[in-house]
Amino acid sequence: MSGFLPDEPSAEVRVSPNFGLRRDMLKPDMIVLHYTGMATGAGAEAWLCDPASEVSSHYLVHENGHIVQMVRESDRAWHAGKSSWFGRTDINSCSVGIEIVNPGHSLGYPGFRRRQINAVIGLCKGIAGRHAIPATRVLAHSDVAPGRKIDPGEKFPWAALFEAGVGHLVPAAPVRRGAALKPGDNGADVEALQSMLALYGYGVEISGIFDHQTRIVVEAFQRHFRPRLVDGLADGSTMRTLQKLLASVSR
Repeated sequence: MSGFLPDEPSAEVRVSPNFGLRRDMLKPDMIVLHYTGMATGAGAEAWLCDPASEVSSHYLVHENGHIVQMVRESDRAWHAGKSSWFGRTDINSCSVGIEIVNPGHSLGYPGFRRRQINAVIGLCKGIAGRHAIPATRVLAHSDVAPGRKIDPGEKFPWAALFEAGVGHLVPAAPVRRGAALKPGDNGADVEALQSMLALYGYGVEISGIFDHQTRIVVEAFQRHFRPRLVDGLADGSTMRTLQKLLASVSR
């Protein structure tokens, strides 16, 4: 493929060879947001278009708000890797991936620029409108790949997206001292926590045992929905935020 017309009118096209057909006749019903985790936007763009990398995304949003489309929305980009949501494990076949230029946690993790976030908001609105993607399915890479990935991270301004009509959010319950469910705990309260996380879409086994997988899923939830404190412990704030989130869902 030498080129294509951009799905997003404001995007520049730079074709990546790293794509394929969506499997099982799936269509996009999810947007997955990433950060690039590389020193420069130019380096990230080159990497996503390098056949040796075997990775790509549909879009890249630079720090100045410039949008590059590398894979058509109708095709399967290679951005999510090993991941799951509501039991579906081929997230690449049912999602549109957006890489947002930011060096990430290992390189200082600066805040995201407002101009860049405005571009992400407009892009998400366009994608969601074209594919009827619900707010609850605008997700972080860390949501669909907890533990393996932590991007776009706790500094990503989900509230700004929500205020602009993108994504699903509730006000996080205040963090206060008190008891918390933690690794090694077991019983009905742990089972209820796991059930609520699974009901929202996270890949967690409902075992009643607060194991390592439960902790990394709680961390992923906190990064997105309660970013003030990301520690993997299900304190009262985490539980109340999760309960409010589920109560607000309209599927």
